[in-house]
Amino acid sequence: MRKLFFTMLALAAGIQLFAQRDYVRYVDPVIGSLNDPGLSNGNLYPCIARPWGMNHWTPQTDVNGDKWQYSYTDSHIVAFKQTHQPSPWAGDYGMLSLMPTVGERVFLEEDRRSWFSHKTETVEPAYYSVYLADHDVTAEMSPTPRGCMMRFAFPEGRRSHVVIDAFAGKSYVKIIPRERKIVGYTTDSYGFGPERKPGNFRNYFVIRFDRPFASATLWRDGGFAEGDESENVSRGGAVVTFETKRDEPVTVRMATSFISPEQAERNLAREIGEKDFNRIRREGHDVWNSHLSRFAVEDDEAGDAIRLRTFYSALYRMLLYPRELHEYDADGKLVHYSPFNGKVLPGRMYTDNGFWDTFRAVHPFFNLFYPEFSRNFLEGLANTYRESGWLPEWVSPGHVDCMVGSNSASVVASAVILNGVKDNLDVLWEAVYKNAYHAHPTITSVGRAGIGLYDRLGYVPTDAGVKESAARTLEYAYDDYCVLRLAEYMNKDEKTRKVFADRSLNYKNLFHPTCGLMAGRDSKGGFRNDFDPFAWGGEFTEGNSWHYSWSVFHDPAGLMALMGGRQRMVRMLDSVFRMPPVFDESFYGIVTHEIREMQVAGLGQYAHGNQPIQHMIYLYDWVGQPWKAQYWSRQAMRRLYRPTPDGYCGDEDNGQTSAWYVLSAMGFYPVCPVNGEYALGSPLFRKMTVTLADGKKLEINAPENSDRNVYIDRLTIDGRPYDRNYFTHAMLQRGGRLDFSMSDRPNRSRGTSDAARPTSFSDAPGRAAR
Repeated sequence: MRKLFFTMLALAAGIQLFAQRDYVRYVDPVIGSLNDPGLSNGNLYPCIARPWGMNHWTPQTDVNGDKWQYSYTDSHIVAFKQTHQPSPWAGDYGMLSLMPTVGERVFLEEDRRSWFSHKTETVEPAYYSVYLADHDVTAEMSPTPRGCMMRFAFPEGRRSHVVIDAFAGKSYVKIIPRERKIVGYTTDSYGFGPERKPGNFRNYFVIRFDRPFASATLWRDGGFAEGDESENVSRGGAVVTFETKRDEPVTVRMATSFISPEQAERNLAREIGEKDFNRIRREGHDVWNSHLSRFAVEDDEAGDAIRLRTFYSALYRMLLYPRELHEYDADGKLVHYSPFNGKVLPGRMYTDNGFWDTFRAVHPFFNLFYPEFSRNFLEGLANTYRESGWLPEWVSPGHVDCMVGSNSASVVASAVILNGVKDNLDVLWEAVYKNAYHAHPTITSVGRAGIGLYDRLGYVPTDAGVKESAARTLEYAYDDYCVLRLAEYMNKDEKTRKVFADRSLNYKNLFHPTCGLMAGRDSKGGFRNDFDPFAWGGEFTEGNSWHYSWSVFHDPAGLMALMGGRQRMVRMLDSVFRMPPVFDESFYGIVTHEIREMQVAGLGQYAHGNQPIQHMIYLYDWVGQPWKAQYWSRQAMRRLYRPTPDGYCGDEDNGQTSAWYVLSAMGFYPVCPVNGEYALGSPLFRKMTVTLADGKKLEINAPENSDRNVYIDRLTIDGRPYDRNYFTHAMLQRGGRLDFSMSDRPNRSRGTSDAARPTSFSDAPGRAAR
């Protein structure tokens, strides 16, 4: 009895220890920051932020306006920057930065910069610190969703400064010494184009210090200036000077708003107030840990440290975007500045997301594990449509002309159907329906470029002046399927459903019968005589025919029939990995970073560094060879992801490349998000316990798992044998226990029947998924 008592006591202690486990320590925000335009390792910067926060903060190692604002190989920091950059290719907006200096008063980046070492850097999701050697200053920062606290430990002296940089453009800065404050706004942005924000765009800021100023001076139009206020200058800012002691750091409280100066003050009071730095840091840590701990990997830490760090760092990246643009007014109600019409309006708004990337796995992840967030996000999409007349495809913060497709249809339809959304349903249907029949007058990524010809011919022709015509056709066909599913969910009339059912099969119009792959066609129906499936660009978006031919997310069985049956499709899938990484870059005139990333991956024509082919591995589940999906998904996880500064195999892109890893590590992937089915792969860990949104638990057990044991020999769900190659959304949301028996040899009899494969549209046209 006594032995049983101590056993139970030890068990209780273990449970308590597990409940208090610190998952934040597995996250490394520096992963993917070894930046190189010629070979992307993620193209990332350390995002110091709260989940979905309105602002991100980062150490800045290059001059203002440089798209690679932090590079791991740099040795100097020039500022601690408020950033809204979703990608270096996208540029930035709403910037503001602070930098501590000592000695002579300076302002410009090359004058204020300081040498630093990664050995003195501490980087966490919601905390950053570094020693600035040239200034003998330790700098720290910890953000809230709309604010940030900084703390600077200066040496003793009378010439300790904080530089406040409001960037270029029509900025405004005002010094208020009696209140120890600097207020103003910034307007600068770079990247994409002028359509991204209205003319009245402003990033209002309030910065409050914890001690009096010894002096404060404006920077205006290239030099220091008299007075305490400046507006509409080519570049504005200020330098605040303090008398400091080594053991008395200067603490900064700040917040911003896209609405008004008063709202910035409100955000500061609401999120920071009089809290001290350590409390803000602790709260940020706890918020992140609450999210990360929902996906509790219970493997042996010593044996799986690399995979744990890779997994939780990827999970952190997924929860940064899309960014909240809404704020809380004086009555505690949600309001937002509209990046489409410049007005302040009620309700939610989100930005910094590209659906060409994130419709594939990020939003399906939210649908499954964060259904409340998905419902809130739909409210934001409805507001975007009301305010701009269009659903977004790429926003930062307003519509930008980037990428192809109208994949908002997938995001809307899957969130509505899988989570039973009723709010704003008529508005969302109107928006999706409009997108399916119209092209934006100036932005080719919004609506459907070439829609008239697509509707008449069944494809976008190569000679219609519309770029990337084959890629658009394939994505439009899937988007039409999403509209069909939404029409079925809403009980729309049979005529409407038939139109979209027919258009869902338009992918067939691009199948080249000789090559057995997808190819562009001209308006007379002809294929190019010199068609080269290894040619990048042209008819395709950042890829070639070998990458895009699998973009039939909703109908792999139909694609199989086009290719000549199961065995022929198996050979084509196998060929992707067996072929050498040859390419034709003549359309671009240069070897792009995406091409280099495919070359160095060592996986033939499989170009995981870009999104179009990322689902292709899981198509083996449709052709009766699921063991190949298991093998190749594990190969991709092991070979293409690492917890290092060069740890990604291409652009990370708003969480999408991370989402592929997170979901694949759980053992499944949403090839066709709107169907609510998740194709089976190979779980990475021996045990993971997922806490679902309603508190239920989903246990994923694979006790024999190892680098060799990648194949599923047997699978049970709550003790019952399960032979299919997919899970359903409802099945996973119920929670329960998934038990995988893993082996080092493929089980060639499990999951081989047609009944085991996931849904395809051609199996039962017009029918909702199982």
